[in-house]
Amino acid sequence: MKHTISALVNNRVGVVAEATDVFRKYSVNIKSVSCGETEDFDVSRLVITVEGQSAEVERVCDELRGLDFISEVEDLARRDFVDRELALLRVSITRETMSQVMQIFEVFRANVVGMGQESITVEITGDEEKVDGFIKMLRPHGIRSLCRTGVIALRRGDED
Repeated sequence: MKHTISALVNNRVGVVAEATDVFRKYSVNIKSVSCGETEDFDVSRLVITVEGQSAEVERVCDELRGLDFISEVEDLARRDFVDRELALLRVSITRETMSQVMQIFEVFRANVVGMGQESITVEITGDEEKVDGFIKMLRPHGIRSLCRTGVIALRRGDED
C-alpha cells in the first residue's frame, strides 16, 4: 500500500538524514522525499512516500514521533489530502514532431520553459499519476533529461 508520511521537523542540519534512517532501520523503501520550510522559518515539512505494509509503516511513524526534532507525524494515507509533484523534462523535437509534442503539452497543461533547435524543455505539476502519464506519452518522442521533485502533500479542509 502507498503511504504518504508528513512530518513537521526542526529546521536544522541533518534532520532529513536522521529521519530517513528510521525507514532504513525497518527496511521500508522510500519512493520519494521532499522537505522545505513552512510558514514558520524554524519548522520544515518533510514528506516521504513509501510502498509498504501498514504495520511496518506504523512502526516507523511511532519511532519518528519519539525523535526530539520532530513535532508531528501523520500518515496521510488515512486522511483526505492533496499531493503534487513538479517535473522538468527536456524532449527531442523535429519539425515533423513539434505539433504532436505541443498537443501533448496542451492536454496535460504543461508549460514550455525553454527551447532549443532540437529540444524543448517543459514543466508539469500534478499528482503522481498525471506526471507518470505525461512521461509515458513523451517517451516515444525521446526524453533527453528528466528531473522530478518528489511528492509534497497537505491535508484538505479546515482541520489543523
